[in-house]
Amino acid sequence: MKEKVYFKTFGCRTNVYDSQVMMGALTQYEVTENESDADIVVVNSCTVTNGADVSVRGYINSIEKQGKKLFLTGCGAHTKGESLFGANKVHGVFGQSEKMKINTLLSQENRFYEIGDLNYIDDAIVDEFIGKSRAFIKIQEGCNFRCSYCIIPFVRGDSRNMDETKILEQVYRLAGNGFGEFVLTGTNVGSYGQGEGKNIAQLMKKMSMIRGVRRIRVGSLEPIQINDSFREILDEPWLERHLHIAIQHSSNAMLKIMNRRNRFESDVELFDMLHEKGFALGTDFIVGHPGETDELWKEAMQNAAQLHLTHIHPFTYSKRDGTPSATMKPEVNGAVSSLRMRELTALIEANNRAFRRNVKVPLDVLIESENEGVYSGLDQFFNKILIHSNEDLSGNWVQIEKYEVTDEHNVAEF
Repeated sequence: MKEKVYFKTFGCRTNVYDSQVMMGALTQYEVTENESDADIVVVNSCTVTNGADVSVRGYINSIEKQGKKLFLTGCGAHTKGESLFGANKVHGVFGQSEKMKINTLLSQENRFYEIGDLNYIDDAIVDEFIGKSRAFIKIQEGCNFRCSYCIIPFVRGDSRNMDETKILEQVYRLAGNGFGEFVLTGTNVGSYGQGEGKNIAQLMKKMSMIRGVRRIRVGSLEPIQINDSFREILDEPWLERHLHIAIQHSSNAMLKIMNRRNRFESDVELFDMLHEKGFALGTDFIVGHPGETDELWKEAMQNAAQLHLTHIHPFTYSKRDGTPSATMKPEVNGAVSSLRMRELTALIEANNRAFRRNVKVPLDVLIESENEGVYSGLDQFFNKILIHSNEDLSGNWVQIEKYEVTDEHNVAEF
């Protein structure tokens, strides 16, 4: 009987993809979605914040007590792998570049630390996503930006592109296996094609021509990546009606401190245009970065109110050793950061409710999960909807015209 392996994935969509690559490559073991059934646990870690490191370490401590064999990979392998390995918390540590060796690595009797390199290019092809209704497609790896707070370029390397032929082959296979929604992911997704005379919009057009592709989402874009080529596809029916555009802050002074390339004036012009076209708009936002005075926060909130934001992925600033921000002063008190976080999220939650009330088109929903006859899915605006139905809707697309708008999501019957 084959030993069972459970993959615990922390962090971003890129990690979700990498976990699927490893699951697809396993031949000597059986994948389980139940942690309690596993003989081996592979932790695909995140290190974007100190909180992420704490979560990973806490999980490893809890699994270690169960006597399961532990392996660490992902971004945290580069920052915390050596210390966890030295403390005998894990049997093995391996970098993202080593993931196709998963069978060999899990079979090693001796403990090992194989961090690999940061210049590798993925050539794996995934044709199934275990436990998922959407398919994640990694199109690039690494980042050439050097934002002052961010450790990720040092654990993922500089930007490099996946091979276009392999990307399209993967989409073709997944579409043939019934997947209709595709989420493009990577460390800095919008930088795809740089240095090769290509761009992400051209790739998306080619994807849309593959039979079975119904909706394409982009994990995250930088404002400067919504260029003329991308603007040409904004009215395409296959493009999600929600765009996640990472601005990180809405005060120009703070953007400069963070070594960001965007500025509020160009951001608001871009968001105005997308709002007029009916897009739901999301962003990443860091609260409490060193230098964020009361005056700058007030300015940031006034500016944020002009951006038509309907979704947000907010972070309370977390010091990352080795980054320029780690030594910046003055630091922001944690209680102050918490108050600011609540103020920001309250604004976006109100915007989201107003947006959902004003939607005038039917909702195209991909069902993702079910619990006692209540199905959950996301519409084209990346809003959650709960659907009560006596039919089996699992994995299906449904169109919803009548629904109730509640504080956190929409509710309908089908």
